[in-house]
Amino acid sequence: MQNQGYIFAKEGHVWVYGSWILFMVTLPFGKWWLSAPAAVFSLFSMWFFRNPEREPPKEAGIYVSPADGTVLKVEDHVNESRYLHQTMKRVSIFMSPFNVHVNRVPRSGTVVDTIYHHGKYFSANNDKASLDNEQNAIIVKDEQGRTYMFVQIAGFIARRIVCYARAGKEILIGQRVGLIKFGSRVDIYLPPESEIAVKKGSHTKAGETIIGRLP
Repeated sequence: MQNQGYIFAKEGHVWVYGSWILFMVTLPFGKWWLSAPAAVFSLFSMWFFRNPEREPPKEAGIYVSPADGTVLKVEDHVNESRYLHQTMKRVSIFMSPFNVHVNRVPRSGTVVDTIYHHGKYFSANNDKASLDNEQNAIIVKDEQGRTYMFVQIAGFIARRIVCYARAGKEILIGQRVGLIKFGSRVDIYLPPESEIAVKKGSHTKAGETIIGRLP
């Protein structure tokens, strides 16, 4: 997977370093109307595209959060009729522009498929976002043959979803799997026998916070 060893996610390098170069070039000439906004935007980009190391818990049968953010909703019975065609449990996580936006693998397994849907741009904390917004679904089968899915969903500000997963690839829990630029949401669908470990309002850290356990 990509973005290993980078302080900032590589998708943000043009914003981080480009605006910093503009600041350094314009500063000596007193062009404060260019240098000040460039400095502010560079600092914001550094914060938004930060790419910290994470260590998933050493516990069997767990699902970790795919995203940093706040749990919007926990649902025990969701009829997932678009891709999985079965009843699942769903946890929805809202990522504000101030969260780390690098997404991570919830549980090790093999990628069955990735499905991109070009849609609308409702606010990510709106229920309509799960169905209507631009999104990318990643379907995974774990070592025990159980299927789960997590969906990267663009928000009102977000305009680009990045995904490194490809069908047939092995992925590992906590591994970086992509990101969504500038505010977004991630929904994860867990098997019905799983036990949810978070609740509405919980704060999550991608790759570290346990959101579900298998019995």
